[in-house]
Amino acid sequence: MLRGVLDQLGEMGNLVPRYTQPRCLLDRHAVGGCAVCVEACPHEAVTVNAGGYAVEIDPERCTGCGLCVQSCPTGALEYDLLAPLESVQGQRGGAASEATLTCSQSGAGGPQLPCLGRVTPALLTAAGGWGIPLTLIHGECGSCSVGHPDVPQRLLNALHETQTLRRATGRPAEVTLRPAVPEDGERAQNLTRRGAFGALFRSGSQQLAQRLPERPLPFVDWSEPAERTPAEWQWRKKALGTPLPQDVGIDWPAPVVDETCIDCPVCANVCPTQAITRDLQPEGGVRLLLDLSACTGCMACLRSCPPQAIHEQRQWLAPAFELPILLRESDSVM
Repeated sequence: MLRGVLDQLGEMGNLVPRYTQPRCLLDRHAVGGCAVCVEACPHEAVTVNAGGYAVEIDPERCTGCGLCVQSCPTGALEYDLLAPLESVQGQRGGAASEATLTCSQSGAGGPQLPCLGRVTPALLTAAGGWGIPLTLIHGECGSCSVGHPDVPQRLLNALHETQTLRRATGRPAEVTLRPAVPEDGERAQNLTRRGAFGALFRSGSQQLAQRLPERPLPFVDWSEPAERTPAEWQWRKKALGTPLPQDVGIDWPAPVVDETCIDCPVCANVCPTQAITRDLQPEGGVRLLLDLSACTGCMACLRSCPPQAIHEQRQWLAPAFELPILLRESDSVM
């Protein structure tokens, strides 16, 4: 009976990440486009379509390593964050003094991901916010058929981004990255039939579920503004805590506009999450607004701005996250 349940759950799984085309810089016609997901994929599973306005993923080639998701600057590609987040949080207060995530090829027991290439700054930032030491255990990346030899370096890059973000809180994330050792095999859990059902259906125990492919995420409802912001950036902000530090700069790259702006609609058109909006006023003017929480820092607006009036600002104070920021106000429109 248990075998049948596991088989059924496995059939509903999907290693291919969700693709939200309106968030893709190709769909937005950003100057210079974007091909980081194509370049990041070690299996040639990600390609740009014939029209050049979207990416396509070959499910036969995709291993679920997550490197395209980790690299995407806009959240156009993503996996469900809740399963690994719940797994890390669920290990708090257990027998071990730390939470672990291991890659499926490491031979280590405990909660597993197909590849640690799926680990993003949101997950690491959340572990830091919860005060949970997290150990990431990888296998022999140099010969891995799922990921790529540079996965450890990519994880170090994600950790650097995490610590830069968490600097505002004064509490860095406690993250250890190391290769598996023979003793890690003992981390494997011996689940009885009753215990396996408990792990599947009891909240807070994600270990068995983490060994199964996740169900495909539902499509984003683009008519709902809250869904336009990727979960990755929603969790980065949540994990900073509430209230946010009031007098310390929070590292959150986003655009500012100078006086050479010609009030054209390009920046709003290319923004992948509609963090920039252009409001035409009844009297004929225009207001350019920024929702900082929705900005992924992709800087497509900067690259696409015709007069190069947009510049990157890396740090913001907490009040900037509370209300829309007025980037520019003009009495007339070109």
